[in-house]
Amino acid sequence: MSAPIPPIPPIPRDIPDLPAIPGVPILMPSHVPATAVATPAPRRLAAAFRLATAVLAAVAVIIELTLGSPARLLSHFAIQSNILLALVFAASARLAWTARRPLPSSLTGATLLYALITGLVYHLLLANSASPFTPLPGVLTGEATDPTGWHAVTTQILHTVTPLAALLDWLLLTPPRDLHLRQAAPWLLYPVAYLGFVLARGEFLVPAEPARYLYPFLDVSGHGLKTVLGNALLLGLAMYALALLLVALDHVRPNPLRGRVHHRSQTGFRLQPPVG
Repeated sequence: MSAPIPPIPPIPRDIPDLPAIPGVPILMPSHVPATAVATPAPRRLAAAFRLATAVLAAVAVIIELTLGSPARLLSHFAIQSNILLALVFAASARLAWTARRPLPSSLTGATLLYALITGLVYHLLLANSASPFTPLPGVLTGEATDPTGWHAVTTQILHTVTPLAALLDWLLLTPPRDLHLRQAAPWLLYPVAYLGFVLARGEFLVPAEPARYLYPFLDVSGHGLKTVLGNALLLGLAMYALALLLVALDHVRPNPLRGRVHHRSQTGFRLQPPVG
C-alpha cells in the first residue's frame, strides 16, 4: 500500500509583501506619441473644403447629364472620375467633421490619381492645339468646337477645378507618408478596365454613331487597332509614372497639419487613429 497523502496546509491570510527591489526603477521610453492618446479634434476646414468640392463635382455632373445623353456622358472617364471624387470627398468630409478614422489611402490616392489624369489628358491632349491628335475641346459634347453656355462652365469644373481641388486637398489638408508603392499598380486596374470598355463600346456601336470612340487617341476606325493599343500603352506608362511620382512626393513633402492640431484638455489612454 502507498503512503497516505499529507493534508495540504491552509493558505495564510496575510501574505507578506515582497522585498523592494534595490535601486531606482528605470522607466522605459514610450513609443506612443502624445497625439495618439489625445482626444482627436474635428477638422472643420478640411470638412468644409471637401464637402464644397463634392457638391461642385456632383452639380457639374448633374448639369451635364441633363444637357446631353446620359448613356454617352456616363461613359466618359471625366464623368466617372468626378462621380468617384464626389462620393469620396463627401465621405471624407463627414469623417473629418466627426473626428473619425479617415478613408483608406488606397481609395483616396486612387481618387487623386484619376482626378489628375482627367485634368492632364484634357489640357495636354484634348484641348491643346499642339496635341498630335485632333483637338477636341467639346469632349463631353462630342463636338470639335469650344463648348458654350453651361457646357463651357461644367467642362472647366470637371477638367480643371475639381482636379486642382483634389491636388490642393492632398497638399494642404492631408497628412503625408500615407501612400505606398504597392498601391500604384492596383490603381491602374480601373484605367485598364476603362480601356476595354471604350474599345468594346466602339465595336458594338454602328459606325455612323456620333462620338463612337470617346477619345481621338482611342479611335480604332481612324487610327487602327495597333496604333490605338500603342497609344494606350504610352498612356498607361505615363499614368503609372504619375502614380509613382505621387507616392514619392507623399514621402518627402512637409506635413501641412503640423502645428495646426489643437487637442482638447481631456486626454485618455485609448489610442486614436489620425483624423483625415
